[in-house]
Amino acid sequence: MTTQAVPNPTTGAEREEPPFAPTIVEELMKLFVKAVRAHQLYLHNNPIYLRAIELLGEGFAAVWAQAEEIALAFTEAEIRWSDRTVLSEPAKSADSLPWLFFKDGIREVRILRGFESEELPKLLDVIQRARKATPDDDDLLTMLWEQDFLLLRYRFVDLALESAPPLLDSVPAEMRQQPEASPAQLQESVAVETRAGVVSLEDFDSTLYFLDDREIDYLRGEVKSEYERDLRPVVLGTLLDVFEAQWDATVRNEICDILDGFILHLLSAGQFRAVAYLLREVTATLGRAKEVKPEQRQKLESLPARLSAPEALSQLLQSLEEASDLPPQADLSELFEQLRPTALSTVFAWLARLQHAQLKPLLEAAAARLAGQNTAELVKLIAAPNEVVAGEAIRRAGALKTAAAVAPLAAVMNDGAVALRLLAVQALNEIASPGALQVLEKSVDDPERDVRVATLRAIAARVYRPALPRIDAAVKGKRAREVDLTEKMALFEAFGALAGDPGVNVLDELLNGKGFLGRREDPELRACAAMALGRIGTQAATASLRKASSENEKEVLVRNAINRAIRGGQP
Repeated sequence: MTTQAVPNPTTGAEREEPPFAPTIVEELMKLFVKAVRAHQLYLHNNPIYLRAIELLGEGFAAVWAQAEEIALAFTEAEIRWSDRTVLSEPAKSADSLPWLFFKDGIREVRILRGFESEELPKLLDVIQRARKATPDDDDLLTMLWEQDFLLLRYRFVDLALESAPPLLDSVPAEMRQQPEASPAQLQESVAVETRAGVVSLEDFDSTLYFLDDREIDYLRGEVKSEYERDLRPVVLGTLLDVFEAQWDATVRNEICDILDGFILHLLSAGQFRAVAYLLREVTATLGRAKEVKPEQRQKLESLPARLSAPEALSQLLQSLEEASDLPPQADLSELFEQLRPTALSTVFAWLARLQHAQLKPLLEAAAARLAGQNTAELVKLIAAPNEVVAGEAIRRAGALKTAAAVAPLAAVMNDGAVALRLLAVQALNEIASPGALQVLEKSVDDPERDVRVATLRAIAARVYRPALPRIDAAVKGKRAREVDLTEKMALFEAFGALAGDPGVNVLDELLNGKGFLGRREDPELRACAAMALGRIGTQAATASLRKASSENEKEVLVRNAINRAIRGGQP
């Protein structure tokens, strides 16, 4: 049955809960796609075809257990049920079921109970014919109308009359009233029948030998596209379908061996999209297949792990680094998406030495994905013996604010190399949890000057007041007088940020105090004290600065620091 209709999409506010779980319909659509493919590839007595039809029947049975009929809506790229997507195929080609129906105006198909046992083969034939149809052949709507379905009803949109009101459902074929022919048409029909044995030149006007330029160009394009079509995914999909449908151990073991060798062939040939497709579909097949023996599962599960092994991945990245022309970026992105957590160490090691401008962003994206999804592996790599890998892991842990990384970062701060300790300070500052800041506080007394400076700046930026006793001891002790100017500035900047008004007296004594015979402190120390008073910024701190500015200060360094502090740090 057919009905002409105008689409009336449901808004988000009108969306209702489905009558039963959408996963049942989603599974039915997957089985239907497999049945269409089996109908196209195999004879009807082939076990794979029979198994696909049997599984599709089970899918329909699951639906009939919930409802008497099912209505499917078609868009350019989706099949929807109850305003929910149950099949998505974005490509606009003859292989896409949503596009095949949508382009010929069919917007809804309603399937009734019993369809799979009586009319399913007819629908599969129609879909196969429609996929192979040329522009001069009948469209899908005409093919469906010719089959006169009783348990399948469809609604279509006439693109030329899209704004017209919908028509009522058509009556069954046996009740349809044929249009009356005009007298001239009847006379012409009789004349043709009377000349049934006569051959006319007009009979040859539409034969294959009278192709126009447009038709010839179309045929050339189709032949070219057929020769350029990559059949590897089709072959891989067929092998996995056989693995899923055939439970025989000999057949499945043979397929495992074929796929094991095939992945090496594809990698050496640079067919990265096909490799990504294989690894993705292997995981999906293992999730669906039944009665899979442990050794078979182990073989298939090892395929993705082999790509992520350090030796294999290093060889792959080395060949890509040395290649003059890279494969399409989309292919490499799909391949890198199949990397497992064990690849993280190799990816980190290669990021530091990779020079290829187009390859590095793709590997960066893969590293970010793996690090974000596998925190445990990332934290483990902080203690890696390779400093390049450990450093990259520390940077990523800080960027992701991984609280679980605090313990291994503390170990790095205790006995790690200087470069790693600097990275750990930055990571702890970015994580900024209480535990991270406690570890960071201990680095105020680190034996390395650069680590101490980075720590002091981080503490000042975070205004982490529990670190004040350590910094206060350094300011009042010998350390403030022994370190260089950069560390003095960082030390007093942190003291000013944490001490507040209680620290003004200490700083005022350093800035304005006089020792034996009126001797003042070192100019660098006094300038840093003025800077710290400016950071405190209270009335008492400002009064101390103005007291210093009222005197005839001879040291240019101190005078400039006082003026800058009074102006609030402005030059």
